[in-house]
Amino acid sequence: MAPSARSTKSNRRKRGFERASKLVSDRVSNAGEARGFAVSRLLTHWSEVAGPDIATVCRPVDITYGRSFGATLTLLTTGAEAPMLDMQKDTIIKRVNACYGYAAIRKVRITQTAATGFSDGRAVFDPAPKNKAAPQPITQKAVDATTGVGNNELREALARLGTNVISKSNR
Repeated sequence: MAPSARSTKSNRRKRGFERASKLVSDRVSNAGEARGFAVSRLLTHWSEVAGPDIATVCRPVDITYGRSFGATLTLLTTGAEAPMLDMQKDTIIKRVNACYGYAAIRKVRITQTAATGFSDGRAVFDPAPKNKAAPQPITQKAVDATTGVGNNELREALARLGTNVISKSNR
């Protein structure tokens, strides 16, 4: 007996929160498979797979499978970066095949486009840059609390710690 749609929804609610990645993973894999990407990690973690130097100048666009074993990976880049990327084809093939776990990619084809067209239609998969908070100026209250410490480095470190504690307790 198949459960009704209503009981399935209530069972899902009983489990609690679900990861956002779990909710989106089916759509990402379907979109990737439509372009030939059997491993969606190649799209979502391109900067980790290709390395930061290669990932900043190109994006994977398509994978085509021919009659023989091995596929062709198509990369999109600007015209100025294409010759430099062409020299790194072997490195790209090794890194992408390491992502797949076997020799899935045999060739890399580079497609050039204008600089404006490259940035306009691109989906951003890169993680957001981490913002480090600027260090807060040491407060007078923290300096007064550390006046009895003889070592200068230890006194400054304790004053910074005191400033952090004071600022967090004020929130």
